[in-house]
Amino acid sequence: MAGTKPRYSKEEFARRGDKIYEKAIRATLSAKDKDRLVAFDIETGEYEIGDDEIDVVHRHRARIPEAQTWLVRVGSRYVHRFGRHDLRCESQ
Repeated sequence: MAGTKPRYSKEEFARRGDKIYEKAIRATLSAKDKDRLVAFDIETGEYEIGDDEIDVVHRHRARIPEAQTWLVRVGSRYVHRFGRHDLRCESQ
């Protein structure tokens, strides 16, 4: 699968991704979706939910080949964690 070139700066990509997730997608998710991954297009808001990062992105890109894909882990500020996990971060 060939990659799609970004059409936005990193800052604009992140701003759009965060805005769409908070305003359009987050409200459609339930408690059972916690820790799952959401891949979505920052231009259309079309999304896929899954448990495997590669699988969810591939399914999303199969539907929208030119998507500007943003990936979010439900209930977390991070898709991946490295090193020590501080439980205080979870409550923020």
